[in-house]
Amino acid sequence: MSKITYFSDLGGMPQPKSSLDKRAIFTESYIFIPKGCMRDIVTSYFPDWELTRGWILARPLSGHTETFSYYVMDVSKGGGSKNPDRDERIESIIFVVEGNLLLKVNGADYQLKEGSYVFIPPGKKWEIVNLEQSNAKFHWVRKVFEKEVSLSVPEFFVINEKSVLDLEMPNDKDWKTKRFVDPSDLRHDMHLNIVSFEPGSSIPFPETHVMEHAIYIIQGKGRYYLNGNWVDVEAGDFMSLRAFCPQACIATGDEAFRYLLYKNVNRHIRL
Repeated sequence: MSKITYFSDLGGMPQPKSSLDKRAIFTESYIFIPKGCMRDIVTSYFPDWELTRGWILARPLSGHTETFSYYVMDVSKGGGSKNPDRDERIESIIFVVEGNLLLKVNGADYQLKEGSYVFIPPGKKWEIVNLEQSNAKFHWVRKVFEKEVSLSVPEFFVINEKSVLDLEMPNDKDWKTKRFVDPSDLRHDMHLNIVSFEPGSSIPFPETHVMEHAIYIIQGKGRYYLNGNWVDVEAGDFMSLRAFCPQACIATGDEAFRYLLYKNVNRHIRL
């Protein structure tokens, strides 16, 4: 396995009269947002957050992705929030890709650094602040928690990906998934995993399934198959996939190809 890195170089503006990045795609089955589109002028700002901006890369769209929102947050020195999310229905996953943050939950402090993964259940009060000189960046997935009568609400936890094993996929030691939640724990209704491929390895068939996906490339390069189209992707690019969008990929660079993968799981279909 090559060295682990996390892409976080977002923002800025292209030079005047520079060539247009033509890779962005919006279709009925998937959305592809290349890193070159994540500029200063497309950021969002949020109530109760200070010295913070974010790129909203996915939100519920009728007939498209419907279960989640996906942000990349950029927090300056002293920035953060004492009331990050007013909606008590929301569960959150945070994954840190740059800098150091202080997370406060129930009076306890948690130091977050690159590779930190946080699950925050609905109704949990939390605060977050950047105490360092440089900016901190983290991915934030938000979803309305679907409570099952027979199951309890999963607990808050913090872990770093360095403490989580990569599990090899059947018949392929170079295709691995890092799972922060046990797939058999049905209390959870969403996962955010890290999928990795060594150079030349691939998903060898078009996956077609009910789960929605958000895919953010955090390292390396690859080619992604999306509903009949092959798209070249690299660290910093983002995709959101509608349920049943056929998908596959191959790692094409000279280092590990790694991405964050959101999916909704473990619930009956609402009719």
